[in-house]
Amino acid sequence: MRIGELAERAGTSTRTLRYYESRGLLDARRAVNGYREYDEDDLRLVREIRSLLDFGFGLEETRPFVECLRAGHDAGDACPASLEVYRRKLAELDGCIARLQGVRDQLRDQLARADAAAAPEPRCELAPHPGS
Repeated sequence: MRIGELAERAGTSTRTLRYYESRGLLDARRAVNGYREYDEDDLRLVREIRSLLDFGFGLEETRPFVECLRAGHDAGDACPASLEVYRRKLAELDGCIARLQGVRDQLRDQLARADAAAAPEPRCELAPHPGS
């Protein structure tokens, strides 16, 4: 298939595919007429890259998954290098979550202080005198 068809089937642009090629993540074979040619394996690689990018992985972090697929594995995460990327990403996310929880706790405390400071002072009401 040509680059336009690959882009359409993968849900991306031809420019993106050329970028992946320039980064060594996608190999294009050239037809006699000079057009890039791709096959179903290339579509699988692009889908793997896109899926990982959707999860928040950086483009370079997708490389071990691509190499794993190129090595003939059924899944991009079947190789030790891919599993290591998963571990690093989980540790990174755990750190982000911990920082966000700390910010949330600080914000909750600040809100409680602000609410307490803004609460009206209790008023002492005198009961009416009987007979008035």
